[in-house]
Amino acid sequence: MKLIAEHREVYGLMAEFEDPTSLVNATHKAYHEGYRRMDAYSPYPIEELHEALGSHHSRLPLIVLIGGLAGCIGGYLLQYWVSALAYPLNIGGKPLHSWPAFIPVTFECTILVAALSCVLGMLALNGLPQPYHPVFNVPRFALASRNRFFLCIESQDPKFDIEGTRRFLETLDPREVTTVAD
Repeated sequence: MKLIAEHREVYGLMAEFEDPTSLVNATHKAYHEGYRRMDAYSPYPIEELHEALGSHHSRLPLIVLIGGLAGCIGGYLLQYWVSALAYPLNIGGKPLHSWPAFIPVTFECTILVAALSCVLGMLALNGLPQPYHPVFNVPRFALASRNRFFLCIESQDPKFDIEGTRRFLETLDPREVTTVAD
């Protein structure tokens, strides 16, 4: 029972690497070993790292599409309601439902709502704002924004075993393996 309570206090294990190639190779090996709940941290973007982590495709394009369609339909219906139903004025013999005149506002509403849904969707999917994260408890993690590369395997991973995972991370030739407190 004590092991379970101790397991909950640990967020994961973090390995520190000197260069991006070591981080990408270690991440590939961890993924092939069966670890799925892990994250990597580097001072700059590494293109191969996304693939090495086994990250799935984002739902953000779908969110933007739905937002754009909602803006398009909402903008068009608002103009139709105003000009044909709520306040119908016959000016110069034009029809009340003059769809060519609705195109610019419909387009602008599409772009506006798609852009807003993109920003809000990105924040929601990234879990932002997040002023605190357990990896900030590791003193050497401050180097992640300068010149070090980190791989963290979370304790929520089904394959995570604190001793076994530590032994596995040490076989990857890291500079240091640290326990991340929750």
